[in-house]
Amino acid sequence: MSDDKTIREPARNLSVAAQYDVVVAGGGIAGAAAAVAAARRGVSVCLLEKESALGGLATLGNVTVWLPICDGMGHQVVGGIGEEMLRLSVRDLEQDNREARFAKVPACWEPGGDFEHRKKTRFRVNFNPGSYLLALEEWLQEAGVSLWYDTRLCAVRRQGEHLTHAIVENKSGRLAVAGKFFLDTTGDADLCHLAGEQTETLDSNVVCSWFYYVLDGRLHLQPFSNPYSPQMTRAGGVGPFFRGDDGEQVSQMILGSRELLRRQWRRIQQQHPDSEVQPFAPPTIACFRATRRLVGRFSLARQHRHQWFEDTVALTGDWRRCGPVYAIPWRALCGVRNRNLAVAGRCFSVDTSIWDCTRAIPTCAVTGEAVGAGAALATIVGATDLPDLPVGRLQQDLRDHDGILDPRRVTKADSQPD
Repeated sequence: MSDDKTIREPARNLSVAAQYDVVVAGGGIAGAAAAVAAARRGVSVCLLEKESALGGLATLGNVTVWLPICDGMGHQVVGGIGEEMLRLSVRDLEQDNREARFAKVPACWEPGGDFEHRKKTRFRVNFNPGSYLLALEEWLQEAGVSLWYDTRLCAVRRQGEHLTHAIVENKSGRLAVAGKFFLDTTGDADLCHLAGEQTETLDSNVVCSWFYYVLDGRLHLQPFSNPYSPQMTRAGGVGPFFRGDDGEQVSQMILGSRELLRRQWRRIQQQHPDSEVQPFAPPTIACFRATRRLVGRFSLARQHRHQWFEDTVALTGDWRRCGPVYAIPWRALCGVRNRNLAVAGRCFSVDTSIWDCTRAIPTCAVTGEAVGAGAALATIVGATDLPDLPVGRLQQDLRDHDGILDPRRVTKADSQPD
């Protein structure tokens, strides 16, 4: 039976298309890091991505800044896969390009670089999104990750306190993918939401558009956004405002951002009346800063800067200013209702006081590596519950893979006042 407001979809049997040790949902920076970290440890991994390329905002959104992996005081705080991915992003860059904003690794951050210069120059790069997109895909294939492009996560199947299947749709129809462990790197906590985890949603996103244009035959990057609040609230931002878990608002945000692009393009044309200006490579995804996140057993907050936790599995600095370092505990990355679910990237358990800090590329990469390594370790030791994983063993594993987990990098005082 149905009425004019609803219809009933007939029940059907779904084919279980494949089974993996680790199922990663989302192919942005966090998902790529998680998938490679798990696959390199010898477990089977698939990555589900609704777009047809990897990198998310970094590539398809043209947000081409690998923000600092240092603390701004000369100390590196992100190593392992995070540094590897940073260097991969500019692997094919022969020289800097000021107009396109391509910039290689600063010389002082190469091996043997001068520490005094490191205190004045942050460890960051600016990359070509096209070359990085191709490099990421090759990187994951070399690691043995099974890539499922054009595949949207639609639902989950649970048994008790564990996920058993991700339900997806692609050109083959509606399918089930079985897994032992599931990693939410969607950026929007989509898997958490579908699995019944408690989540928090923001409604404070503003229109933004980073786009390339060609001026007299030379490529230029134009970053532009309406002002937004660093506390991820509407206060101090310039609307209209959008939430990322509502279909109509997502479309309106994309349309508003495209109109912003057109206005910026016309402004550039007016500034160069005697030159040809052509837009080139606009963003092809919705460029939300932060949408929905897991509410875990522990939420990292600004008050936790310079605090070491016994279950720390990642470190990150603050891209906005020099000094603060945050230790990220394992419990902030683990699901609550689903014991074989972990989260990485901008949707792990943080509050709005530092969400603007942790949504950035370095934190996505380092948390992605942590959950990928954790899921692989759980598979290898025969564990079923990620919150109960022996964290000391995971910490040692991350250090063995060049991860930086040193309490001394965390407990220094801020260099600048609040």
